[in-house]
Amino acid sequence: MNAQRASRVIGAEAVAVKGWLRAHKWLLARRVSQLSILALFLLGPLAGIWIVKGNLSFSYTLDILPLTDPYLFLQVLLTRHLPETRAVIGAVIVLTFYLLIGGRVFCGWVCPVNMVTDAAAWLRQRFGIKGGAHVSRATRYWILALTLALALGTGTLAWELVNPVSMLHRSLIFGLGAAWVVILVIFLFDIFVMNDGWCGHLCPMGAFYGLLGKVSLVRVVAAKRADCNDCMDCFAVCPEPQVIRPALKSVGGAGPVIRAAGCTNCGRCIDICAKDVFTFGTRFNKQAEKVSAPAQKMAAACE
Repeated sequence: MNAQRASRVIGAEAVAVKGWLRAHKWLLARRVSQLSILALFLLGPLAGIWIVKGNLSFSYTLDILPLTDPYLFLQVLLTRHLPETRAVIGAVIVLTFYLLIGGRVFCGWVCPVNMVTDAAAWLRQRFGIKGGAHVSRATRYWILALTLALALGTGTLAWELVNPVSMLHRSLIFGLGAAWVVILVIFLFDIFVMNDGWCGHLCPMGAFYGLLGKVSLVRVVAAKRADCNDCMDCFAVCPEPQVIRPALKSVGGAGPVIRAAGCTNCGRCIDICAKDVFTFGTRFNKQAEKVSAPAQKMAAACE
């Protein structure tokens, strides 16, 4: 069975059943979102059309709406500096949005580094690169704690000087610089050293938004989990595959809602599933088809 799975083309069944467009719907929507956000920031410097001013750390939309990165805002507070009122308002707006929609939606739908690491993951899969370093996914939370301790101890936003997300976004807006070296290192690291290394194991920004995501409203739901045929395609494409199994296989009596902080609400499991097992819902979705006994045995055998 393992050999049979290895010979399969990931997503081929979904494309055959649903068509290419439906099998890539949420992936395409994410790319449109990421590129559109970048375009809005670039319109000002490149074309003089200032719909959005600033960057992902702080911006003004139409000179009215302030938006502040809550992670940056927390660092500012730890430096013992009092933010301006508009920065406070911006942080509250963004914080409220991500508490509703899902914290790590930032990672999958906004962050420009995600496109880099997704490309690395595709190449890794395309050329069959296996193995690599093994680092706990909890490491990103330790790095998050260190960045906050750095702000507290130095009284500066020291982490933001080397934060790859901030560096890439600034470089895209204001011009080339050392950011491209950092991004290249991340790209090569994800290909040759560790699968989903930066976003899945090390990025403190993703860890911060993941903590917000633990209580967010919008969730991926395995509403038709009884229809699962154990093709494992969802596990293959998910950047955080460890979040799927409890909801999909009712581990420990778990409900169908993926509640793990790591889930980015990227929608790839929805795209890739030929049986339409997954859908977007809310954390209050409790109804789902029961997982059959053979499927539960298959899940245990795959451990």
